[in-house]
Amino acid sequence: MRAREELLKKIPQEGFLKISESRAAEMSKEQRVALIRKGNDLFNQKKYDLAKRIFLTAGYSDGLIRLGNLYMDQNMPLEAFRMYYLAPDRKKVDALLEKTVEIIKKWLKEGEQDVD
Repeated sequence: MRAREELLKKIPQEGFLKISESRAAEMSKEQRVALIRKGNDLFNQKKYDLAKRIFLTAGYSDGLIRLGNLYMDQNMPLEAFRMYYLAPDRKKVDALLEKTVEIIKKWLKEGEQDVD
């Protein structure tokens, strides 16, 4: 039972990841381009939260992938997964899912060893 409690402690306090597949807002091509430029400027200024809002609103895949890469560099894999999923970047999503499965398998094996 102790192993189970230790495994549960490893789950992030913010809980599981909520992912929305909402579509980008309706806008003209010119509005979208202007919005993406603003998002890129904010990203370059390291105002990542504002850039993320803009990239999500515009449905800008490249910006979401850049944010995902940034979150991976900052050791925030759940938020990186969310950005890759929303981009969508199937290759990076699949790689993170495979890594997650391997970690869970390892935890389960460790849990079984603690029970014996």
